Amino acid sequence: MMGSKKRSLKTVSILLIALVLVLSACSKSTPATDTATTSQTSQAAKDTGAFPKKVTNTSAAIQGGTMTYGLVSDTPFEGILNPIFYQGNPDYEVIQFFYSPLFNLDANFNIKDGGAATLSFSSDNKTATVKIDDKLNWTDGNPVTAEDYAFAFEVIGSPDYDGVRYDSSFTNIVGMADYHAKKSKTISGIKIVNDKEVQITFINPDPSVKAGLWAYPLEKKVFGSIPVAKMSSSDPVRKNPIGYGPFKIQSMVTGESVQFVANKDYFHGAPKLDGINLKVVNPNVVVESLRSGAVDMLDFPTSYYDEKTLPKNIEMLGRQDLAYSYVGFKLGKWDKSKGENVMNPDAKMANKALRQAMGYAMNNAQVAAQLYHGLRTAASTLIIPAFSEYHDASIQGYTYDPEKAKQLLDQAGYVDKDGDGFREDPKGNKLVINFASMSGDSVAEPLAQFYIQNWKDIGLNVQLLDGRLQEFNSFYDRIGNDDPSIDIYQAAWGTGTDVNPAGLYGRTAQFDYSRYTSDENDKLLKEGVSEKAFDDSYRKDVYNQWQQLMVNDAPVIPTLYRYQLTAVNKRIKNLDITYGSGYDGDGWADIELTADKPVTQ
Repeated sequence: MMGSKKRSLKTVSILLIALVLVLSACSKSTPATDTATTSQTSQAAKDTGAFPKKVTNTSAAIQGGTMTYGLVSDTPFEGILNPIFYQGNPDYEVIQFFYSPLFNLDANFNIKDGGAATLSFSSDNKTATVKIDDKLNWTDGNPVTAEDYAFAFEVIGSPDYDGVRYDSSFTNIVGMADYHAKKSKTISGIKIVNDKEVQITFINPDPSVKAGLWAYPLEKKVFGSIPVAKMSSSDPVRKNPIGYGPFKIQSMVTGESVQFVANKDYFHGAPKLDGINLKVVNPNVVVESLRSGAVDMLDFPTSYYDEKTLPKNIEMLGRQDLAYSYVGFKLGKWDKSKGENVMNPDAKMANKALRQAMGYAMNNAQVAAQLYHGLRTAASTLIIPAFSEYHDASIQGYTYDPEKAKQLLDQAGYVDKDGDGFREDPKGNKLVINFASMSGDSVAEPLAQFYIQNWKDIGLNVQLLDGRLQEFNSFYDRIGNDDPSIDIYQAAWGTGTDVNPAGLYGRTAQFDYSRYTSDENDKLLKEGVSEKAFDDSYRKDVYNQWQQLMVNDAPVIPTLYRYQLTAVNKRIKNLDITYGSGYDGDGWADIELTADKPVTQ
């Protein structure tokens, strides 16, 4: 949303939850940078092994203790604390401690045994069976049941659902379309076998289910009496959320802080910590907050990374992030009655050559190397390198080439007819492009201005929307509601753990904020989850074609791939952020402390 934003994105064991990430930003013109530090860190970014993924602390652990976690954000978290309803990454960073996904994932992001539920398939791959651990209970003491899991699908599939999860991964379930259209009161493809077992039958076999099956139940005893349309604003979401994870909420100041205590009845055993205190930390004070011990752990903004000034009382862990930044072009609107995206052929950004030219004008390599110290890299396609089997490294994407950008504009009829230095549109009308970009850390505005200057250099008059950056929540409200004053926008996505991009770019995907659609896009996204796509080589070929299609059509242009840095106080023990280690599921239960108070510098 993200906008990680990252996020710092914690991996979610579902595909199309597609976490919105907070976009952090960079500098207007060529910024001053220490050459040696940049060179060393750029090399480190290319070799992710240069950042350890496990803490090295082997000291004896104390009994219990409380850790302080910093949620890095320049705005309060919204407080939509339920996986079915939240959209912004700041809310997810709260959710992760008390509402874990049901499934564990391996290093390739496929569901494996050992989680709160197991997954198996019929011989024809059309029916998935989910078995919930007998010991898994909600923090109010009620068991997590098969009925709770089925209820989550009913809520997301309801026509009254006001969230963004309903997409092709749900419409592929037998009977879901009839249920969504109110032609049926039940979803015929979801069968409750017993108190802890559910069977889900799909219209077509879908290889994405191996990594992206919906992973969160919803307690029916709590939500069953609440109308679906009112659930997202209800007390169990906003004021007293209940989960089943290793910790539970003891108290909360919405938007500012949360106190968690250990869930002693956690199905994998009581956590080693007594509790976790979460508090919002402004990006401008992350280094001092770590140095002073005000926080034990946080996702470190890469724009602040400097080896020379890092506190000595922390360890820095790193891994390739399941996220990317991008610039999107508004091409239409969401048609709620149809439940799909509809393009507007008269949209200001409808001309493909204009979009392509703006892509070639952006100097993302400079941004990555100089402003993110090599901890972000220029992006080329919409399938990230972390999906190594499917990322097509042969596609160069939009490398910096302002002369090519100018040529594209000239050929498309975008020329400066009145001599003011800015190009008019092909009809001779003034062309002013309104650019929406989020607030974030201290370099958010300079980055937006840097891109504006890039576009000015090729003769395009791009103006910051309302003359200012947009606050995180209002930014996504305006983007999601297709505010007509927005022509282009800068944002970021967390991909989730399944390579399937349909939840972000499908015809029925509400997250497709550009509102781009095409028959070829429909065809390729459908083939990517077809029965043939159980053959990895076939699926790879399909997604290679899709990556090239999106470069050609340019409804959005990826700008930066990311590395996720996690700063950890040296009193923390048993933390491993390796994908597949459990950190993104119930790994919080394993963390220990080796001192009563944080180590300070």
